[in-house]
Amino acid sequence: MWFLPALITLVAWGAADLFYKKGNNERDRYSALKTVMMVGLVMGLHAIIYYGLIEKIDYDFKNLLVYLPVSSMYILSMAVGYVGLRYIELSVSSPISNSSGAVVVLLSFFIMKENMAPLQWVAVGMIVLGLFFLSFFEKQQANAELKQSGAVIEKKYRIGAVAIIFPLLYCVIDGLGTFFDGIYLDYRQILPEDQANMSYELTFFIVAMLVYLYLTFVKKEKIQIFKERDKGMAAIFETLGQFFYVYAMSGNAIVAAPLISSYSVVSIIFARIFLKEKLSAKQYTAVFFVLIAIAILGFYDG
Repeated sequence: MWFLPALITLVAWGAADLFYKKGNNERDRYSALKTVMMVGLVMGLHAIIYYGLIEKIDYDFKNLLVYLPVSSMYILSMAVGYVGLRYIELSVSSPISNSSGAVVVLLSFFIMKENMAPLQWVAVGMIVLGLFFLSFFEKQQANAELKQSGAVIEKKYRIGAVAIIFPLLYCVIDGLGTFFDGIYLDYRQILPEDQANMSYELTFFIVAMLVYLYLTFVKKEKIQIFKERDKGMAAIFETLGQFFYVYAMSGNAIVAAPLISSYSVVSIIFARIFLKEKLSAKQYTAVFFVLIAIAILGFYDG
């Protein structure tokens, strides 16, 4: 029964990426913060309703502080990712962000002294080259558009290669979070999974409330939660994918891991269909090699 949960996770996280992109309004300077608020709200409700009321987990609130180093990395990486989606195509951003597995592999090898197979080194090399060429091609595309006409170019193209910094930052910070997670849940076994996951979701909920207070009382923004449909859908799909991810990995991790880690493919397909994003053949080739590397690392990680 692992395939259906893995498939749901794959589609859910791919759909979340699509709605993250749609929900990031370039004309709204607080769009990324509003996305953080919506995701934190949904995750908090999930923690309260599912873990608290349905599963009735005996939660120790001191774990909010115990797990904070991990939670902060995850939340910060997601916030950076939300900002970055305003400046770069989802088709490029998603594969780069999901390359955080390479960061985890390298940290595990050099710090935890774990062994790494030759094929894993090949995958890490493919990701590094893929990121380099994606950045190079992004700059090429920006220069070409500037030369073709004097028309006003979208901000994400004017920024050019600088735009790639956002998914790269996400990649590194999320990789650190995953590495810390391994220490907490595996190497040192500091917390059980349910306590750790509930700590993460409740921390995200607290951050969401702080963002709401900041926007409402400091920036005097009128927050209309039920009108933030795209952000709300992204938050729901993010939480839905996280929920089914646990079942998929516990059922058949060695096969489910590479399948789920390739949800960028769904993101690219959705972006092409619904957002009408267009990439050059060179960019698609670079994305393709990054996806292959993600799948290889996901296979070994399983």
